[in-house]
Amino acid sequence: MSELTIQFGQVALFAYSSIILKALFIKMKKENLTVRTIILITGIFILAFGVAITIRSGLGTIPILSIPYVYNIAFPAISVGTITILLNLIFILIQIIILKKEYKSLRLLQIPILIIFGWFIDVHLRWMTNLTPSSYLQQGIYCILGCIIIAFGIFMQIKAEMSILPGEGLIIAVSNALKKDFGKIKIIFDSLLILISLVSIFVFLDTYEGVREGTIVSALLVGFILQFYNKQFTFIDKIIYPNTAPVDFVEEPYMTTDNFVITISRQYGSGGHEVGELVAKKLGVAFYDSNLIAMTAKESGFTPEYVKKHEQKLSNSWLYKLYKQNYFYVNEAIPPQDMLFLVQTKVIRDIAARESCVIVGRCADYILKGHPNSFNVFVHASDAFRMSRVIKIYGADPEDAEQEMEKVDKERQNHNEHYTGRKWADLKDYDLTIESSLFGIDITAAMIIDARRKALYTNPLTGI
Repeated sequence: MSELTIQFGQVALFAYSSIILKALFIKMKKENLTVRTIILITGIFILAFGVAITIRSGLGTIPILSIPYVYNIAFPAISVGTITILLNLIFILIQIIILKKEYKSLRLLQIPILIIFGWFIDVHLRWMTNLTPSSYLQQGIYCILGCIIIAFGIFMQIKAEMSILPGEGLIIAVSNALKKDFGKIKIIFDSLLILISLVSIFVFLDTYEGVREGTIVSALLVGFILQFYNKQFTFIDKIIYPNTAPVDFVEEPYMTTDNFVITISRQYGSGGHEVGELVAKKLGVAFYDSNLIAMTAKESGFTPEYVKKHEQKLSNSWLYKLYKQNYFYVNEAIPPQDMLFLVQTKVIRDIAARESCVIVGRCADYILKGHPNSFNVFVHASDAFRMSRVIKIYGADPEDAEQEMEKVDKERQNHNEHYTGRKWADLKDYDLTIESSLFGIDITAAMIIDARRKALYTNPLTGI
């Protein structure tokens, strides 16, 4: 296939896609359309520029471009941009097959965006022909610089709120069809692209090129940089939607309530649940712990099984951040676990506004930190006391009890610190900390009630 034939095909496809573009603009949200179009095209230009730099680094490029890059090395007559267009047209076709009647015409906007993207990649690569790093350090600098530029290009494209590239479109289609998290599907999709690229290298190339450490670096780094841009470059939103009024502060409903709330954070096996239940019984108020699972499920649409599996659990905060970064490729998408926390926050605040109660765990002390009548307790215990309870009450294997304790506490700690930004067992965040292994469940509950009553009548803020 000659380069002239390829270029003619690109021109014909672009002419066809421009017709689609005009038709779709009629159906699109009109607000500030000109500015958004400029931002979108600028973002695509910047994204292609970053891709070209990573390719010239010789260390590999982002996963979505790894296949075009490898096949360009194997078949130099076909440009990276052309292969990118062909591959992404396949992605669009797969979207149509998956979504069928649910495939919206606005998704066809991916075609002209794709053509522009592929053309920009080839333009940048042509003028960078002589841009060859002379050392491994220089290669690394090119790779990181390319990731920074790529992230900004994606950021601009997302903010334009017009269209996404077919790769992300396919991930959305698959995640919706399978009812799986977008973040997980993206990780699988990127891994599959890298795997295909590696197989292609061994089949078509005599030397190992195309997928290297830069491919892994870009997969890990670009999402984190996207998060930084999203937090710091808020002026883009003001440019796109200058007439959008700021959101007014809405006072929480519990701010004027006479209800009181006792929150209990606890080490696993310390008896925090039993203590909280006894406190609620003695005070004659509602008790909330595992029953929050059904309430959160009803409010969120998640299944009770999903809520039970994911609430208060974050096995590794860094890995979750790595997983979460994938959602920045889709405008305003919220990872399910973050959504779960937001819904549970609403449920807890609604309860606190409605009635006096005792709430165990779930960052309730942080969620209700503005509540005028909250009393926050942390229950801990000796390892021997906790281990005995974990074995006898929770049925853990004696050989695994200690490991189970550490695992659950680590999950709670990571969850708490991720969503609150505070240390889980920091004493200054609680009104009372108590070691249940010294006093037992009954006395611990009585001490919490007594301490809360004394704090109420000696607190100068109460005016009593």
